Amino acid sequence: MKRIPGLIIVFLTVLAAAGCVNLLEDDVESILPHVSAPYVRPPKEQIIVSDYDELSAAIFRLVNEHETSAELHYYSYDDEDAIYAEILHVRNTIINNSPIGAYAVADITADAIKIVSYYEIEIEIEYKRTKEQLDSIINVSTQRYLMTELLNVMSDHREETVIRTNLNITEDIITEIVREVYYQNPRRVVMLPYVAVETFPEEGRDRIYEIRFGYSESPRMLQRYSETLASYVRRNAELAVGETDAEILHSLVSNLMESANFDVGTARTIVHGAQNFTATAFGALVNGSAVGEGFAMAFKALCDELRFDCRIVLGFLDGRVHAWNIVFLSGDYYHIDVSMCDLNGIETAFLKSDDDFTEMYTWDREDTVKCEGELTYEELFGPEETDDPEDPDDPDNPGGDQNGTESDPGEETTEPPENQNEQNSTDEPDD
Repeated sequence: MKRIPGLIIVFLTVLAAAGCVNLLEDDVESILPHVSAPYVRPPKEQIIVSDYDELSAAIFRLVNEHETSAELHYYSYDDEDAIYAEILHVRNTIINNSPIGAYAVADITADAIKIVSYYEIEIEIEYKRTKEQLDSIINVSTQRYLMTELLNVMSDHREETVIRTNLNITEDIITEIVREVYYQNPRRVVMLPYVAVETFPEEGRDRIYEIRFGYSESPRMLQRYSETLASYVRRNAELAVGETDAEILHSLVSNLMESANFDVGTARTIVHGAQNFTATAFGALVNGSAVGEGFAMAFKALCDELRFDCRIVLGFLDGRVHAWNIVFLSGDYYHIDVSMCDLNGIETAFLKSDDDFTEMYTWDREDTVKCEGELTYEELFGPEETDDPEDPDDPDNPGGDQNGTESDPGEETTEPPENQNEQNSTDEPDD
């Protein structure tokens, strides 16, 4: 009997060693104390260097890979001040002269400790760009490739692109290329954007260019406009009829004249700018109102749809900024000004030579193909018919409709969207 208390003590000791015991309940529950695992910092990459070139290459590699820290072991060096001087020189070179460094790095700091035969250097890198931003940089080797990239960005109405190139181009050159891309692709680019360019570094041949685009409409709305414009271009191109290329071009001009009106009021302003819809293909084909540039953009969009060689000419008409087209037909180039066809009659500005346009038009003849073809409107289509005084559609005939067309009161009409942009810009106007 004397051994029982001893056994109980041993039993309770064992239970206590296993954890707290609830002896007041029928079931026995053991509760073990929670022990938190100590934080273990991920090991830093250890890089061995033995001179300045290896030190510089190592830090450059860290930046290119967007690493935030690393541990360098610098052998064959006993001067701590000199090590800090080298690190500072590498830092300044990366931030001030390297494209990636100037674009992405905010600062580089270091802490060096002597460890027997080497210095242990803790490198810390602070970035002002994300790794995703670095990965999205487009490497551009030719100007043609640059134009393709800009076209893709402008067609999607993105607000920014970042490229890296050694083409040694300037902000003015990029702005001019953006304009060139816009005027070459009226079917795909609804509106000419404002352009702002920042370079990294500011000087040098190999640089990163951050190109931002500004629009008076949101990218989402512009994408909707782009889809609408594409459908209008296809629809109007399908309406073109004729057995010859000249007849098809004539049909395109005639249909465009019927679907759009020349906006005289806007054309007379001096600040309407290229972002006003009247200066776009959308304005002419969808809104039904355009100035000279809008007619020219719409006509090129239609010609592109039908695979005609058609170009935009930016120049002057009677001293005012103006735009029109040049087309290739039967082996020669010819001027076509749809807006003046609309105002003065199609025979006055359709298939004209340089000599025909010399008196009233001015343009850069050095960078523009020569228009020296011998085809004339009169030879192809004959003289314009004069109004018949007995014609019931004659507006001077009291019995005719004052608009020159008959209207069906039972026919429903669908009005195109209103011009949604009345904002002025500082761009030069085109009428």
